[in-house]
Amino acid sequence: MLGSIALFGDLLSSGVVFVSFGWLESAVEHATGWAGLVIIAVYSFLISFILPLPSEVVLLAPLDLGLGRIGQLSLIILVSGLGKAAGSVFAFHIGQEAKQSGPVIKALRRSKINIVEWSEKKTVALARKWGYLGLAMALCVPFFPDTLSIYAFSILEEDYIKFAAATFAGSVGRLLVTLGFGAGVFAL
Repeated sequence: MLGSIALFGDLLSSGVVFVSFGWLESAVEHATGWAGLVIIAVYSFLISFILPLPSEVVLLAPLDLGLGRIGQLSLIILVSGLGKAAGSVFAFHIGQEAKQSGPVIKALRRSKINIVEWSEKKTVALARKWGYLGLAMALCVPFFPDTLSIYAFSILEEDYIKFAAATFAGSVGRLLVTLGFGAGVFAL
């Protein structure tokens, strides 16, 4: 988390402008009906490759679909997982293109924070040791932005279907871990 904050601080000081996406988070938190599922899918798609927002917010959507709490949460988790898997395939494609582009890698290595070096030390080591299971495990960590993990793995791996399956499994796992953690806190 501190590394992410430092990275954003460096980007801000270098003149990069960030746009607030709080309105999108709020839209998810207030999403109702079947249209709310579309909002959840779009949000999950976007956070997998561009938005550093928490994926867990989808669990707060008051869809009110008449399915009961378990049915509603199951549907939210399924739609969010599919949205994130689709977005990660998009990120995967970008990663495949980037690793073909020498100038992209050179520019990343010259940046104030060497993203390539950091990812090689952390996420890439996990990918090499555990492969797609490592990606799924990395994505199961609640409240941790997963965009960097997705891009780091996308540069190393080459199988779109396995990549999508791993991101789906990790996304579902993350939401289940979050629910389990929340249930444990409320049980206290």
